[in-house]
Amino acid sequence: MTNTAPAAATEAIERARAERDVTRDQLLEFLRIPSVSTKPEHAGDCRAAADWLAGQLLDAGLEGVSVLETGGHPVVYGEWLHAGDDAQTVLVYGHYDVQPPEPLEEWTTPPFEPTIRDGAIYARGAADDKGQLWIHVAALRAMLADGGQLPVNVKLIFEGEEESGSEHLDALVAREAERLACDVVMVSDTHMLSADRPSIVASLRGMAYCEIEVRGPAYDLHSGTFGGAIRNPAEALVTLLAACKNDEGHITIPGFYDDVIEPTVEERRQMLEIGFDDAEFRRDAGVEKTWGELGWTVYEQIGARPTFEINGIWSGYTGDGAKTVLPGVANAKVSMRLVADQDWDRISHSLETYLQDMASKLRGIESVKVTKLHGGRPVLVDTAHPAMQAASRALAQTFGTQPVYTREGGSIPVVATFTTELDAPTVLMGFGLPDDRLHSPNEKFALRQLELGIETSIAFWHEYAATAT
Repeated sequence: MTNTAPAAATEAIERARAERDVTRDQLLEFLRIPSVSTKPEHAGDCRAAADWLAGQLLDAGLEGVSVLETGGHPVVYGEWLHAGDDAQTVLVYGHYDVQPPEPLEEWTTPPFEPTIRDGAIYARGAADDKGQLWIHVAALRAMLADGGQLPVNVKLIFEGEEESGSEHLDALVAREAERLACDVVMVSDTHMLSADRPSIVASLRGMAYCEIEVRGPAYDLHSGTFGGAIRNPAEALVTLLAACKNDEGHITIPGFYDDVIEPTVEERRQMLEIGFDDAEFRRDAGVEKTWGELGWTVYEQIGARPTFEINGIWSGYTGDGAKTVLPGVANAKVSMRLVADQDWDRISHSLETYLQDMASKLRGIESVKVTKLHGGRPVLVDTAHPAMQAASRALAQTFGTQPVYTREGGSIPVVATFTTELDAPTVLMGFGLPDDRLHSPNEKFALRQLELGIETSIAFWHEYAATAT
């Protein structure tokens, strides 16, 4: 941090540095809780993570700490509102739930036994999102220690269902809109361009997530007795899925692109100036070649264009050895990442209409069913907003270089909810790295990112407070 920082910020940063070992060990404790929201057998673990987090907020000096019931996994809330009625209010959002760790055999060390090696913590949830959530808790603890004060009012909301679609959060935000009222939302659940290139996400893709079921015979049949005369639903499903995208990477669902706001020539120029490293991207992905919609750069393909991806497909017999069946049903899960101004409900309906129309032209299919599982709208943030500018200055102070504004390919559905229900923009200031292996075995979070993230968080509160004067 530069010597232009307020004395209170400098003192808090020195305190945070002195407490690095404690902060790290507490994060390791947090990561040992297997709070997998998508699996019912981990409901108790999600509750334990929420209770643990609530205790940490109290220890950090937050007030009004409560565990809010949602009908699913609980939400943790805390606040500190003593900066004055004229001070800005920031709502910090994060999630304590994590992705399933499978396949377990691909982990070098167990996913819920956090291990430090090569300067990083390896564990499920290390970067997504326990480590990044913990950045702000640690920063606030350092600032509030020994009777310290915050320069802005702060509220925190940490959910336990982000990885399973935030099913109950929208209703809670609408119900608690008065309590959650704020000027801006802070989210650290994204990544920087690299360890030496800080960035702020100005755009998130939305998502429509669906399950497709194709039914044939009433039950699995003998493939010798019935094969050749009965339509195989697995074959039909593959045919339908293949018809959703052509060889040029263009999605063929009718009306899919109708509401897409194409990036302007200037916006495309700005994206080129980011200097996205295609070779590094390929290395991180473990591939030699990329493949995507023709006419767009790799960076545009993952940040500014919509997608159709098959996330899983299953049918028939998949165990060891042979079992010659003609399956009765075939299923797939698909996700469609969306860009402004696509609507996930409309896109899901378009998919269903298209597949049923296609299926009607294929002989022998009994039924096709499309189930909408969850989704969210895309988000664009004004980079000129005072909070975005404050975040930029805070990152520049800590990392020693000016950050750039990027487009993120992922989705955080609740960000659109905050915009709608709270009328508040969101600052997406993440500290993960592209090779952190989110949602994959051997997820990690660099200790340097944790430490500099805490210092950046401290700097942000003071930088944003200064915009009110």
